[in-house]
Amino acid sequence: MKASKTRIKRKIMIPDFKRRKKAMNNELPKTKIDERTGIEYHLEGDYYIPNLAMPKQEKIVLNKYGRMRLNYLKEHKKADYTTMLMDGTLNTHLKDIQEIADNKVQQIINDLKAKSDLTEDMKNTDMLYWVGTMNSIKAQAEEIVFSELIYI
Repeated sequence: MKASKTRIKRKIMIPDFKRRKKAMNNELPKTKIDERTGIEYHLEGDYYIPNLAMPKQEKIVLNKYGRMRLNYLKEHKKADYTTMLMDGTLNTHLKDIQEIADNKVQQIINDLKAKSDLTEDMKNTDMLYWVGTMNSIKAQAEEIVFSELIYI
């Protein structure tokens, strides 16, 4: 007896549900703009989904300094990272930082090399001393760039 009652209810409910859903889709506009926020929505099924899209950004290849700046922004400056990402200025910022960092590292290396007692003849005569000194100079230059450009 219970099985027959549920079958009857299902027969009555299914056409009624389809009819209500069809009437509801006919009444709802396909797109809607929220006057308060200005966001445009489109209808998918019974829900309005916002039409949000990221602005087009140029594709860049990040070097060491660009990747380090990106990781620093993601981990320590989340608000700045999100703002730049949403505004579409993140890639240009990273490109600028990596170009400035490259130039500054080269400039500092040249300055420190001129102040030290390294010569090109030392490459041939005392190679290990030359390589060690150049690695030290490069590490000093990168440390300066990290503190002035990357981690601020």
